[in-house]
Amino acid sequence: MSNNSILLKIEEKVAYITLNRPEVFNSFNRDMALSLQSIMDDCEQNDAVRAIVLTGKGKAFCAGQDLKEVTSPELNPGFKKILDEHYNPIITRIRKISKPVVAAVNGVAAGAGANIALACDVVVAHEKVSFIQAFSLIGLVPDSAGTYFLPRLIGFQKASALAMLGDKVSAEEAEQLGMIYKVIPLENFEEEVDALAVKLANMPTKALGFIKKLLNQSMTNTLDEQLALESKLQIEAAQSDDYAEGVAAFIEKRKPNFKGK
Repeated sequence: MSNNSILLKIEEKVAYITLNRPEVFNSFNRDMALSLQSIMDDCEQNDAVRAIVLTGKGKAFCAGQDLKEVTSPELNPGFKKILDEHYNPIITRIRKISKPVVAAVNGVAAGAGANIALACDVVVAHEKVSFIQAFSLIGLVPDSAGTYFLPRLIGFQKASALAMLGDKVSAEEAEQLGMIYKVIPLENFEEEVDALAVKLANMPTKALGFIKKLLNQSMTNTLDEQLALESKLQIEAAQSDDYAEGVAAFIEKRKPNFKGK
């Protein structure tokens, strides 16, 4: 399945979603933003998909908003529509989808592109990648949940400096800061991304979805609220087929065959 701005490939229970505007470093226009939302909705409903990889075509992951769109009198949807109908729904989908989303950052991730990556469950990049909070460099403020996730990932002071100064952060520094999960050597990047995604796709999907929900709620819950939610979801997880299979495999000293149910 494909369209002009997004490519979708499903293999081994993994949906590979590729931003496909390499001529503009995969910067977002309205078509690409709405297409990504639609494809993510399809992946959520498709039982054959148990993990998602989000990546970019060509030299960039995503350079953020296509500035030609916002400076065009004919095409400009306006910042309210761009945020309310493009980026905010993308971030919401990434966080609410019950399947793990891997950001495979294959090149520069700037502005909204960087923050979409950081909203994913697992973020990997190769050593030539850089991340840039580019907003202040053109007189804007971070959006796409950048002011939400970045200080939680790397701390208030560092997040404040990066947002204000617009410094370029290398993949290695991003890993050291805790901004991303891991740097992968460029020559092994696609192979290791595939292995990571397939591993996630063969894990107990329902439990991974519960973990995601718990981490989402931990951003705002009190300790008592979080303990109560852990208890509720643990009871639900213990009723799953995958839990039964995991215990049986452990007792029988074999590899589990999780079905995601």
